Amino acid sequence: MTNEYEIKKQICEIGKRIYDRGMVASNDGNISVKLNENEFLCTPTGVSKGFMTPEYICKVDRDGKVLQANPGFKPSSEIKMHMRVYKERPDVNSVVHAHPLYATGFAIAGIPLTQPIMPEAVIALGCVPIAEYGTPSTEEIPDAVSKYLQSFDAVLLENHGALSFSDTLLNAYHKMESVEFYAHLLYISKQLGGPKELSDAQVQRLYEIRRKFGMKGKHPADLCMNAKNGKASCHGCGSSCGGNCGSDKTDDDLVSEITRRVLSQLGK
Repeated sequence: MTNEYEIKKQICEIGKRIYDRGMVASNDGNISVKLNENEFLCTPTGVSKGFMTPEYICKVDRDGKVLQANPGFKPSSEIKMHMRVYKERPDVNSVVHAHPLYATGFAIAGIPLTQPIMPEAVIALGCVPIAEYGTPSTEEIPDAVSKYLQSFDAVLLENHGALSFSDTLLNAYHKMESVEFYAHLLYISKQLGGPKELSDAQVQRLYEIRRKFGMKGKHPADLCMNAKNGKASCHGCGSSCGGNCGSDKTDDDLVSEITRRVLSQLGK
């Protein structure tokens, strides 16, 4: 089993990666790793993720209370968001929060990443919804994120950034990297006249590949009730399921929800 010091070194390495790739600026972002049911390592507040060393890393319990921290360091105020993920997703062992440029741009514009434009993104991520805006360091963000935890492994945070989570630190980071790459490609394709999306049949074949690989995590291929009922999945419906994959909403419920959102955007 990897000792704590080695995990701290890994956290610092991932912090440097997200900093070097421009996914965070200044002291933005935070990373955490689950050691056991009541011990977690996390990055401290007020430091650049690109210049950390192992002694920067703090240890907290499942309530976010400090178990160990060197003088001058304390956990990020957004540790509440991480703890909510761990509480509601027992399969998750690491959480990464960053502000990747293109993905955050979509989050600010209020556009979820749901268009099926490349096989890798469809297989690895499925859809990336937007969790409603919440005030940083409060329970508002954990509450908003909570709605999507049982159906997705990454979410955009409205006017804030992105959050990814997985069974290992490296996999959680890779998901963040994939979210940003997906957003960048979608942005470019929109400038070139709009993406040519994969067909529903092509998406379903990719879903089948994912199921055949036995990939871990939450994904529309396994959870979306639309797909299970033989209808268009989240990709095909442009997230009209509103992140409620796995719910028992009827067609009338979905129509009502879509109508409500359209009227809301029109200011009516």
